[in-house]
Amino acid sequence: MMITTKGRNALKIMIDLAQHNDGSNISLTDIAERQRESVKYLEANMSQLVAAGMVLSARGKSGGYRLAKAPQEYLVGDIIITAEGSLAPVSCVESDTPCENAANCLSFPLWKELDEVIMNFLNSKTLADLIK
Repeated sequence: MMITTKGRNALKIMIDLAQHNDGSNISLTDIAERQRESVKYLEANMSQLVAAGMVLSARGKSGGYRLAKAPQEYLVGDIIITAEGSLAPVSCVESDTPCENAANCLSFPLWKELDEVIMNFLNSKTLADLIK
């Protein structure tokens, strides 16, 4: 399991929106400048966050982005999963139906437990925790 730039940037965007969460819309240009990333690079992340309902978008003169919920309602694990898809350490634990050999695989319980530890840790943190 490795969290890629997509996952890290999604979290950066959400942290930035949480830090500037005054009810107004924030331009992606402002976020990119503060995070020292290119606007173009963050656009793909932002579209995933909007599609997942985590971020609201508005067009026009006062358009931009803002959080859909309060910072304490966002779990870090959910944000990273939105960007990454899966954080499973091995492919056999990433689906709801484990591989057909799981019952006979002596290492499967190890990978399953590692996956649970990772997700429990990430889901024990909220955006509010990160901006304190």
